[in-house]
Amino acid sequence: MHNIYTKILAEIHKYFKTYGFEKAVIGVSGGIDSAVSLKLAVDALGAENVTALLMPEKGISLEENYMHAKTLCQFLKVEFFTIPLNKFLTDFLALPWKPSDLAQINVKARVRMSIIYNFANTKNALVIGTSNKTELFLGYGTKYGDLAADIEVIGDMLKTDVYKLAEHLGLPDEFLTKAPSAELYPGQTDEEELGMSYKEMDMILSQVEKGLTKDNLIDKGINPNLVHKIFRLIDINQHKLHPPHLIVLN
Repeated sequence: MHNIYTKILAEIHKYFKTYGFEKAVIGVSGGIDSAVSLKLAVDALGAENVTALLMPEKGISLEENYMHAKTLCQFLKVEFFTIPLNKFLTDFLALPWKPSDLAQINVKARVRMSIIYNFANTKNALVIGTSNKTELFLGYGTKYGDLAADIEVIGDMLKTDVYKLAEHLGLPDEFLTKAPSAELYPGQTDEEELGMSYKEMDMILSQVEKGLTKDNLIDKGINPNLVHKIFRLIDINQHKLHPPHLIVLN
């Protein structure tokens, strides 16, 4: 893990130097992905150059997650701001159409990213993304929401490897033991929503990376339901991971 750690730090430093930026901003939720991403940003750029935004939704976000995020920022000596999300969401419910549950859930991620980019534009900073490779592979995230960023520092690490890096970095146990959740609604967990564990997902995705097909995986004895679910998620969410389709006129 040490080689991976030093490689990521070098790439962060190189990216910021290439584009002439010194400052970074990151949304920190209290989950493992944002915790690892924050630590990497601090180690690469220095705590004085990193700002964290904590954006809990009162009534949905767990207080313990907020406290974990706040405590980590304080420990790393990072400036942070707390911006409760609720007041930004209210007006969407008054739109001429009645937003669906999915639309309202996605608004949360997009409002958070709008706040982050508002800070970035104001302070001439780049946005540190917190998506891991598993999420990016499956398109598990909100387009122009949590999938938006200037640099994805753990974007080439499967979720199970993020845990290993977190241990290497010495992050507190609370980040390693809690169930991953985007806190989109009460009681939500990522694994329950996806219908399988991250260990199962990463086991299949690591084989897909090597070029194995659905049939190959099923022939190897992997649960067909999980295999079909993984490939379906990859197929239906591909549009989230590419720039807008350009209609070419000549």
